[in-house]
Amino acid sequence: MTRLDEIEANLAAVLARIAAACASAGRAPDEVSLVVVTKFFPASDVRLLAGLGITDVGENRHQEAEAKAAECSDLGLRWHFIGSLQSNKAAAVASYADVVESIDRAKLLTGLSSGAQQRDRLLDCLIQVSLDPADTHGRAGAATADVAALAAQIRATEGLRLRGVMAVAPLGEPPGPAFERLSVVADSVRAIDPSATVISAGMSGDLEEAIKAGATHVRVGSAVLGQRPVIK
Repeated sequence: MTRLDEIEANLAAVLARIAAACASAGRAPDEVSLVVVTKFFPASDVRLLAGLGITDVGENRHQEAEAKAAECSDLGLRWHFIGSLQSNKAAAVASYADVVESIDRAKLLTGLSSGAQQRDRLLDCLIQVSLDPADTHGRAGAATADVAALAAQIRATEGLRLRGVMAVAPLGEPPGPAFERLSVVADSVRAIDPSATVISAGMSGDLEEAIKAGATHVRVGSAVLGQRPVIK
């Protein structure tokens, strides 16, 4: 089996899962977009994905994302930055990313705005929401109580466009109730900006639960591309 055959078969299986989850939730399949996470996989895989109709890819690490976006600039893809973002890298990320999904604090906005304005295009922004219990230190993300203020700041920042929320299911508890909490937060963000309709939630292991809770985008890596290569 060639690499193309492998990716094509995996992609078909994931798309079938998305369609089945949408049907179960009473939603149309075109309500959910697939972002394929290409972290640690080569640009050659990105080219295969583009040939199979994938339009959105996600990356977690700035240096890798920047190089891969440049190498694949002819493909017309939408690049999603989904990893932890340092404020001193924010302008550089905005120079190639079309969507930044991991905004969890206002300190990032100045750099993102600068990079977007230098590129002369709006940068779509998602607020990463922490779904962990308040007394634990788990995944990254803004506390629920801080989301409204951050949303207002994004709206007021030149070059940035508030598009919605993103989250990762917390460790050690079922993802379904957590994604339901995210849906409530998403409603509060839409109350601030009705065009902020994106809910990015769900990965290879829990995309069905995310779609049931209203996710508009799922971020899938290993189920499409296989086990990640070990990067030393």
